[in-house]
Amino acid sequence: MQIYRRPFETKTWQYRICPAETMVKIHPDLTTSGAGEETSSPYLTTEQESFTIWMKSLVFNTNGCTVFDSKGNIIYRVDNYNSKSCREVYLMDLSGHVLFTLRRQKFGLFKTWEGYRSSSATVESTTKLEYFRVKNNVFQVPNKDSSSSYRVNAGSCRNDEQYCYKMVTRGSSLAIEDNCGKLLAEVKRKQSINGLKLGDDVLTMMVESQVDHSFIIGLVLAHSLINCIL
Repeated sequence: MQIYRRPFETKTWQYRICPAETMVKIHPDLTTSGAGEETSSPYLTTEQESFTIWMKSLVFNTNGCTVFDSKGNIIYRVDNYNSKSCREVYLMDLSGHVLFTLRRQKFGLFKTWEGYRSSSATVESTTKLEYFRVKNNVFQVPNKDSSSSYRVNAGSCRNDEQYCYKMVTRGSSLAIEDNCGKLLAEVKRKQSINGLKLGDDVLTMMVESQVDHSFIIGLVLAHSLINCIL
């Protein structure tokens, strides 16, 4: 039996990819929103852009998630292997380069996750969002139909939290807003071309223009980890 090792930031790991026909069902190659002209950072949207989040790992029989862009290309992946809700999670690109490291922290009764952008990433970010901390505002009992909120502090490092964001869940949808209430991204269950909702593990994420989508994916992962989804 082959044993998969947890990836470290300095290495790229081999993995076994799911069959192509499985991915087509999750993300059919339909009309795209487009990413606009090439920018200085591949993570920065130039217009509203859609992504598909599949809460499954590319490694068979393991936990994790896979993120597709609007053209159906895999751009992010998380492989937790045999661990669910573990203490440390890596957000990687398709090649296995670590972009963000997420670590669980203990602050009283509140569930808190911190994210650190990797210095070994193949492409540097042009934003100042190198660190973030996500914490649920109050003690909340998970409820599929309830509304809950999460506070997000971010900045260039742990001691430089210049920015404040908010994540709000309403039913099965998740909205990410800045401190002025402006919508940055929204995640909800994906629908088929006929309007039928797919499984609970297939999501659509809409990201507004001029937003770092690698940072947004990091926040979505932190939310999933807090709620023991990932």
